[in-house]
Amino acid sequence: MGLKFLSEEWVNAVKEALESNEAFKNAAGSQSATIQQVVNTPEGDVKYYVKLDGGNLELALGEVEGADATITQDYDTAVALSKNELTGTAAYMSGKLKVAGDLMKLMAMQGAFNQLPAATASLEVDY
Repeated sequence: MGLKFLSEEWVNAVKEALESNEAFKNAAGSQSATIQQVVNTPEGDVKYYVKLDGGNLELALGEVEGADATITQDYDTAVALSKNELTGTAAYMSGKLKVAGDLMKLMAMQGAFNQLPAATASLEVDY
């Protein structure tokens, strides 16, 4: 049995996987960004955030103040992104991701975001 997608255990495992992944750390570098994620699930919205600050990573459930951008998606899109069946760019271009805030900051973080699937590939997740 794996980690329940979007649970506290999942968030902690993803954070640990990213912190121990050299490719992610190199891509993130010394950039700073705070990204709020909102996933519309059948049980209601699940919110979590990613905060990068000069090589330090914070990932947690809930809302964060002062987000540079907020990304909203439905559950199926979030699953497809997590499974690497869909890229963030393709999801955005097809209207499956809604972005509010600083799109340029998100684009600058693309290198780090592109490392997410490889960094979390070993996690067993239940969707």
